[in-house]
Amino acid sequence: MDQFTLNLIVVGATFALYIGIAIWARAGSTSEFYAAGRGVHPVLNGMATGADWMSAASFISMAGIIAFGGYDTSAYLMGWTGGYVLLAMLLAPYLRKFGKFTVPEFIGDRFYSPTARMVAVVCLIVASITYVIGQMTGVGVAFSRFLEVKASTGLFIGAAIVFMYAVLGGMKGITYTQVAQYVVLIIAYTIPAIFISLQLTGNPIPPLGLFSNDVSTGQPLLQTLEGLVNDLGFKSYLNQSDTTLNMFLFTLSLMIGTAGLPHVIVRFFTVPKVADARSSAGWALVFIALLYLTAPAVAAMARLNLINTFWPNGVGGEAIELSAIEAGTNAKGQDITWVQNWQKTGLLTFDDKNGDGKIEYLGDKDANELTVNNDIMVLANPEIAHLPGWVIALVAAGGLAAALSTAAGLLMAISSAISHDLIKGQLNPNISEKSELLAARISMAVAIAVATWLGLNPPGFAAQTVALAFGLAAASIFPALMMGIFSKRINNKGAVAGMLSGLIVTVIYIFLHKGWFFVPDTNSFTDADPLLLSIKSTSFGSVGALINFVVAYVVSNATEEPPVEVQELVESIRVPKGAGAATHH
Repeated sequence: MDQFTLNLIVVGATFALYIGIAIWARAGSTSEFYAAGRGVHPVLNGMATGADWMSAASFISMAGIIAFGGYDTSAYLMGWTGGYVLLAMLLAPYLRKFGKFTVPEFIGDRFYSPTARMVAVVCLIVASITYVIGQMTGVGVAFSRFLEVKASTGLFIGAAIVFMYAVLGGMKGITYTQVAQYVVLIIAYTIPAIFISLQLTGNPIPPLGLFSNDVSTGQPLLQTLEGLVNDLGFKSYLNQSDTTLNMFLFTLSLMIGTAGLPHVIVRFFTVPKVADARSSAGWALVFIALLYLTAPAVAAMARLNLINTFWPNGVGGEAIELSAIEAGTNAKGQDITWVQNWQKTGLLTFDDKNGDGKIEYLGDKDANELTVNNDIMVLANPEIAHLPGWVIALVAAGGLAAALSTAAGLLMAISSAISHDLIKGQLNPNISEKSELLAARISMAVAIAVATWLGLNPPGFAAQTVALAFGLAAASIFPALMMGIFSKRINNKGAVAGMLSGLIVTVIYIFLHKGWFFVPDTNSFTDADPLLLSIKSTSFGSVGALINFVVAYVVSNATEEPPVEVQELVESIRVPKGAGAATHH
């Protein structure tokens, strides 16, 4: 059976599964549409949270970024996992105890202000739309290669699938679909990694393989890779080149951005009890760790295999010949038809600049003749390593599962913000449940259309766009949630002033920066001269968050205290039932 047919069968089977689940778990009420009827088991919710949280950026982009960026880009690993711990410990249980459907609803009630709720809706939509562009880009990348269609066609197919199960099923359909998507994506990520780790190091556990010896050289794998990267003139794989300040702020921005992401927070509203919210957060961390512990190994091994494809006799030998690429075999007789396959997508290009009939992959951008888009590394990895066809098909299904599961969660957050917070909360408080459900479905359909249009013209590659979304969530939503739960003194004026100042300053900084666009000929993204110290646009979210906290604190202390009932509400959210008041003897 040829590869294309195999891809069609495996991807088609997973799609049929998702749509079948959505039909089985159709939402019949607003409670089911927004919060899955609050009846999801903690372990299943942990899986669904894992799938919701591990997006195309985690599955497709992250290992690609680490493959080319090395040590500097390990901040993605630290920030995203650290942020999840913050969310699980500091926000999820308290928000579940508050018992509402959406994040803006919590902010509106806690700060007793329709204005605060509206500002939260705006922040949520800006961050979620930015994030969903990254998912749609990922869908296009995966489809374009494996179904051999244009990226734009792939995007439309993906949008149609999400439309079918998200609009039909609401949160209930999305939750059970995400459980299936988690199973698909984790199998698809780990199986190729195990194969490749065995090939290169003889160790079947990829995170251990990363620190084992390379079978062909007898040296530690990372040392072998570092030597090759240095010989070819690329920046060091193992040493830091970014400033410590920027790396710290970038990691912090990803952490608090993760904790402020509305589509993940909403997952904790779907369980029966507060204790279940804590439990499902713990399970989700286990499920997420499986992929995150494997990603650095996938990244390093993919980069090593890529270099060995283009320098089959080792660096210092001859680079690969154009005629070999056309024939589909290199000097060692290895099958390299994958190069032609990915060339068709436009995500891998080469240009024989000096006309010597060879394609040289070098760190000097004037002499480098190969351009590889970061986003293809995980998807191309099984082909580069000559793994069986069914593994390649599985990775295609996994990449699509990762992108679609997060896209659905984000679209859910956007649609509930519009129908529940904007229409029911502001425009028409007396709307019937049936009409609100219809409004939720229509706003979901509009959000999918907008996301698809933006996915056709993305402002950067998947993980880049996502990093900006995290910066926006960090600067606006996270501080409001933290102060709402942990401070009785912050009032409505302070919260609104804080959110607006954090969001506006961050957006202005990102747009003044204008250096975060993907530059095709250098295989990297520029970060134009930072405007402030060494802080890049993707790291500025943490500065925006600090501004948010300071402004909210100053304005609140200069104006009246919140009403007594609001202060009591804050107290009741934090104290578990039955704990009793502290007493002095």
